Amino acid sequence: MDKIEKLQEMIDNSNNIVFFSGAGVSTDSGLKDFRSKNGMYSVKSKYPAEYMLSSEMFYQHPQEFYDYYKENFNCLDKEPNITHLYLKKLEDKGKLKGIVTQNIDGLHTKAGSKNVYEIHGTIYKNSCLKCGKSYGPEKVFQTNGVPMCSCGGIIKPNVVLYGETLPACFTEAQRLIMEADLLIVAGTSLVVEPASSMVRLFQGKNLVILNLSPTPYDTMATLVIHDELKNIFSKLK
Repeated sequence: MDKIEKLQEMIDNSNNIVFFSGAGVSTDSGLKDFRSKNGMYSVKSKYPAEYMLSSEMFYQHPQEFYDYYKENFNCLDKEPNITHLYLKKLEDKGKLKGIVTQNIDGLHTKAGSKNVYEIHGTIYKNSCLKCGKSYGPEKVFQTNGVPMCSCGGIIKPNVVLYGETLPACFTEAQRLIMEADLLIVAGTSLVVEPASSMVRLFQGKNLVILNLSPTPYDTMATLVIHDELKNIFSKLK
């Protein structure tokens, strides 16, 4: 039995699956990941990517923050790929209980998945720091310079920047992983805390890791496949 067949068997035999997704899940939609050789962290900028995406950068240099953010995270024209669509199908079958994602691109929701835990937030929600008024992503990405509220306050994307705490859904995502029978981790290097440590919470039967390059958790997994996700999910039914 090859690895794809083994994965299919695990999926067929489980009705309590949780999918943990990283940036690599969205590369087939035309988005960059972070740590691959062509990823966002390989692009030269004035400051390291971690600092460009930090709360300190946002509050002290909002113009530079937004220049970087708008250049790299405007994915309004991107569409779900084969992985997102396969997960929607699994959810419809009642097998997939939830998706825990580090991605802020909203593509799982765009694919129609309902039970999505966006532990790093989403580009689709933005709010004024002064009055709290909510704005859609178009206000941010179609504004020249720093997007401002009608009250005069700065609009901030509801994404988790370096130096910020995780949203309330993080606790529910942890519970979901702890109760899962099959945890499929895909498209993430598993080096960012605290999200990556969630894998250690898994107590179920099978841990599957799907990623182009090795991760620190490969030795813990029941099954590891190092391949492009489109090659994997195109063979599953």
